[in-house]
Amino acid sequence: MSKRSYFILFALALVVQIVVASFQTIPGYLDADYYFSGGLQLVQGKGFTEPYLWNYLDDPAGIPHPSHGYWLPLASIVSALGMWLTGSQTYAAGRLAFILLAALVPPLTAALSYKFFHNRAFAWTSGLLAVFPVFHLPFLPVPDNYGILMVLGGLYFLLADRPRPWFWLGLLSGLMALARSDGLLWLALTFLYILWRVRDEKRSFGSLIQDGAIAFLGFLFIMGPWYARNLSVFGALMSPAGSRALWLTVYEETFIYPASKLTLQSWLASGWTEILKVRWWSFTNNLQTVIAAQGHLILFPFIVGGMWLQRKDRRVQLGLLAWIILFLVMTLIFPFAGTRGSFFHAGAALQPLFWALTPYCLDEVVAWARSKGRFTPQAFVIFRVALIQIVIILSVWVVWTRVIQHGWEEGELSYPAVEQFLLAHGVAVDEPVIVLSPPGYYLMTGRPAFVQPYGDVDTLLAVAERYDVHYFAFEAQGKLKPLRDLYDHPEAYDQLDYLGEVNGTRIFHIP
Repeated sequence: MSKRSYFILFALALVVQIVVASFQTIPGYLDADYYFSGGLQLVQGKGFTEPYLWNYLDDPAGIPHPSHGYWLPLASIVSALGMWLTGSQTYAAGRLAFILLAALVPPLTAALSYKFFHNRAFAWTSGLLAVFPVFHLPFLPVPDNYGILMVLGGLYFLLADRPRPWFWLGLLSGLMALARSDGLLWLALTFLYILWRVRDEKRSFGSLIQDGAIAFLGFLFIMGPWYARNLSVFGALMSPAGSRALWLTVYEETFIYPASKLTLQSWLASGWTEILKVRWWSFTNNLQTVIAAQGHLILFPFIVGGMWLQRKDRRVQLGLLAWIILFLVMTLIFPFAGTRGSFFHAGAALQPLFWALTPYCLDEVVAWARSKGRFTPQAFVIFRVALIQIVIILSVWVVWTRVIQHGWEEGELSYPAVEQFLLAHGVAVDEPVIVLSPPGYYLMTGRPAFVQPYGDVDTLLAVAERYDVHYFAFEAQGKLKPLRDLYDHPEAYDQLDYLGEVNGTRIFHIP
């Protein structure tokens, strides 16, 4: 592959990303809202703090609250980087680096394919598949970890077969761990890969220890400062928020108050029938993610086939093991987070490997069919073009339905009208409010916010009393069972004063 080919793939991907981004005027969902607001805090000199609470899992004292205890900081740092470089605090500046990272994925994927097979046709096909990544496409231009993980994962597999790449693999593992908590898996996989290489090369036990120490040094170079920060803030390497998520019995308990209700005993009390039912539900949903989202429907058999055909390659073995472990962890241990996006998120690091293997498997299938006299010599070209056309059509369809047709937002665009209502009722600009998406509300209005707790009216009042919050913006999509009657009969509760409704959001004063 020539430098010109890589540049063409980068330029084409950049155009695609800019077109998609033109329809996304805001981050558009909770994760991206959170990462972008975290970047804003850094640029404004406020450090790793947040002027809102989006969960109560670490029993927070109030706001400002130490940030990135549950979600990790790399995406916010990348968002801040764009704002620092441009000298602007706009959303366009905050997502600039994500667009550039997304545009790097196709040439990186092509390079990985060429590293595997030394075939220009395969490399071009792999690169074009990465330009049109179907279900990933709407999420690449926004502040989130998809593009970050694709670049890091692509680099990981690209460097893995080099002589003694251990410091760099440790460094990449550290960056993945700084992006997501499941990134720690890549450090464990690096140690396993070192063991395989030492055994394959018949080197000594001392080499194993030395190489492992070098990889760990690379990991600590990235994660050491973050662990030191966590020790000073939380008294532990990680916030307690993540461990409490182990005991969820329904997804909405992510927002439970107080979080001390989440225990092993409460989890067991839900009963083994329910526990197994949840994991079966998660298994079926994550299997759909494997085939539809990660495999783009049409690519899945070629990804699996490529892994089988290259099963003796240690890099492929490592990727397959990572895929299996992520699937099991996101199904059995964190079924709610896994099903609601974490498995899709975490698997992004494997996508360059998937795209690199696909054209090779397609070529092998066509070669086998030709040997049976079923296809012409031009069949590979025809099928390769057809495959790319299909992923382009699927990508356009996903962007149309997810971004354009239904709008790129989850209620954030209604927040300015809610804010005007509060201001009209004399609510001071620094008075906090309880809402469904505190990072989104803060981004759209600048007002501090607390998340609507999972529970009944008494739970809502307990949160309001502890954190001295006197206003609640009750959105229609937050009408969960424990609070449904409050939304349906807003004037029937003496504990709250119903002020009125704005675009389906019912606003209460809490005396």
